[in-house]
Amino acid sequence: MPAPEADRHRARARPAVRTRVPLRQLLRVASVACGIQFGWALQLSLLTPYVQELGIPHAWASVIWLCGPLSGLVVQPLVGHMSDRCNSRFGRRRPFIVIGAACIAVAVLIIGYSADIGYLLGDRGGGVRPRAIGVFVFGFWILDVANNVTQGPCRALLADLTAKDYRRTRVANAYFSLFMAVGNVLGYATGSFSYLYKVFPFSITSACNINCANLKSAFLVDIAFIVITTCVSISAAQELPLSSSNSTTPFSEEGPGQSSHAEEAFLWELFGTFRYFSGSIWIILLVIALNWIGWFPFLLFDTDWMGREIYGGKPNEGVNYSTGVRMGALGLMLNSVVLGITSVLMEKLCRKWGAGFVWGISNFLMTLCFLTMLVITYVNKGIGIVGRDSPPDGIVIAALVVFAILGVPLAITYSVPYALISSRIESLGLGQGLSMGVLNLAIVIPQVVVSLGSGPWDQLFGGGNSPAFVVAAVAALAAGLLAILAIPRSAPQKPRAFT
Repeated sequence: MPAPEADRHRARARPAVRTRVPLRQLLRVASVACGIQFGWALQLSLLTPYVQELGIPHAWASVIWLCGPLSGLVVQPLVGHMSDRCNSRFGRRRPFIVIGAACIAVAVLIIGYSADIGYLLGDRGGGVRPRAIGVFVFGFWILDVANNVTQGPCRALLADLTAKDYRRTRVANAYFSLFMAVGNVLGYATGSFSYLYKVFPFSITSACNINCANLKSAFLVDIAFIVITTCVSISAAQELPLSSSNSTTPFSEEGPGQSSHAEEAFLWELFGTFRYFSGSIWIILLVIALNWIGWFPFLLFDTDWMGREIYGGKPNEGVNYSTGVRMGALGLMLNSVVLGITSVLMEKLCRKWGAGFVWGISNFLMTLCFLTMLVITYVNKGIGIVGRDSPPDGIVIAALVVFAILGVPLAITYSVPYALISSRIESLGLGQGLSMGVLNLAIVIPQVVVSLGSGPWDQLFGGGNSPAFVVAAVAALAAGLLAILAIPRSAPQKPRAFT
């Protein structure tokens, strides 16, 4: 065979090299997290207090949040499965991101106008407003479903773009965490602003007071954010259709899910992958579950804790509660600033000490912060002015400092577990959409338990939020010990697909 012809033959036989996606492109793709998290920040800081203002007792306010974990239990694995196989000409992940973003916009409109819709349907006077509650819950379910439709493909798209480069996978997830921090800062700042309704004067109606109007106005701003960031993200991805990507592009994924299991029900495939998991994957999933048992009580009751335990107020009774809620939103904004700074340092921390060790230390920090919140609650009650006057400045500052410090472990929670799971499931040859669904199961199952149990658990010990924070501290401590002792510090060395 002549030399030139032999060279051409070897060139054709040589495996195609995956192109490396520039970091600036990963940054733009990750920007959608800013818009998603802006709405999450409003949801986390304002909706637990708001649903109590509509008339739902504190003991059952957490049950409203049950819809999120339940929808995530089914929706995110299903969306991950579908996006792994989507052959749309717009790509695999982007159609789901766009659909989810549109549903988020519709959902926040329904939630923001729930009091007005309830009024049109017959709600009158104060107290419990059942029609508004029904509309609110309907919008809340749509919002949680939409969030799950959007977030899984976003994470999977970043994993597609970084392929098997574990360092760049960590960087991409750190970018995602950084934009989540930016969205949190903007969302919590918006939630803490008392006069946003003046920007949208039409938001005040006979059924919607100032607190309600501020909520409504904040969600109108959220719609603008989600539209802008979604457009930036999907225009940067340059994703190819599944049929044309194949193995020569950074978007393809090989493995049994694309062929032999294509016709199976997605849950059977999801649970069927469990038998291929190594011990390290099961340990990571267990740490994630314990970690979220720690986080969810805080995310549910953070601003409510500030309004009740620190400012001594109750919903619809004076200004103390709403003042505390706004101060809690300010604390969460500080939390997000710290989260953003930590996200920038994430890669250096993990490279120096190992992802498992960093994750474990962050859980110990969570435990310390939750115990500090219990001490602050005890000291504030001992002063004896709760409910009669504003709390001492020292108490408020201490609470804000705790909120801010919790930004460090929250940044790690938003980044490290996704990178650990993505790299290890990639080595099995599974689709990244399915891997995000697997990780989501470890998050939502604990959330279901906390949503069902935290309210009655708090009531069992006399009300308030302290009993739930005790459970959170214990779970975070267990997660920290397990992460440090059982998760290897190094990434898997060589990907190996199963057959």
